[in-house]
Formats: sequence, C-alpha cells, structure tokens
Amino acid sequence: MPTEDLRAIELLRRVPYGRVATSMRALPFLAVARHVVVQGRVLLRMHAGFNHHQACHGSVVAYGADNFDPRAPADGTLWAVQCTGTAELFEPDAAELELFGRGPHSVDGEPFDPVYMRLEPRLVTAHTLNSAPERRYEHAL
Repeated sequence: MPTEDLRAIELLRRVPYGRVATSMRALPFLAVARHVVVQGRVLLRMHAGFNHHQACHGSVVAYGADNFDPRAPADGTLWAVQCTGTAELFEPDAAELELFGRGPHSVDGEPFDPVYMRLEPRLVTAHTLNSAPERRYEHAL
C-alpha cells in the first residue's frame, strides 16, 4: 500500500464510527457503522435490522470517517478519509470482536443485531483541512 494510503488507514484508527455508502434498490444510502482496522482491512459492524448489509455484501462500497467534531485537535487540523472496495460479510474471531467493544443496546428503538463486513480498500483518499480555530463553533443561521 502506498504511504499516503497507509496514513489514511491509520487516521481511521483515531475514530470509532463512520458511514458506509452504496445503493439499495437503485437509491443511494448512508448507514452508520462501527469500524476497526486489522492488517490494513477495515472491519465494519452495523445493525442487521435494516438489511443494509445485504445491499453491501459483494458490492463496491465507500466507507468514510472524519474527525469533524468539536473535540477535534485544538490546532484546527480536521481530516476526512474515504476508502472504496468490495464489502464481504464475515464472522469475526474473538480478538476482532474484542476490538469492536460493546455494541449499542438499540438502534431506532429496535434491539441491536450486529452484522459484520470486511472491506479491503482498493482506493483510499484522505483530506486535511486547517480551519480557523476562532470560527470552529460558528454555524449558518
């Protein structure tokens, strides 16, 4: 993997959640997923109750995460990473399950039903933004 790709994958380790994007019934969708990085692969955990994983399995998906958060570094450096590859359902081993940690109790009022996917990134991009710290908390009216 090129150095830039490795740096982008390393940034993913800094945040626990991101968004997986693909299409379902010809419409695009985004779903929240918990991720961990293991040997350059992005492992995803998401709620099975909406069947988003069925649309992802065997398909090319994009996964993105960022640190666009009020608790981001005080130096104003924000980053966003996106990786693209084919998603495959898999059963994590005990060590991988431990990396994910405990899941939520519920999702939109339904009991959380975890499903796991593995993404081997084929295309990885990272972008950094150096924002003006004094404007960090300003929002549009």
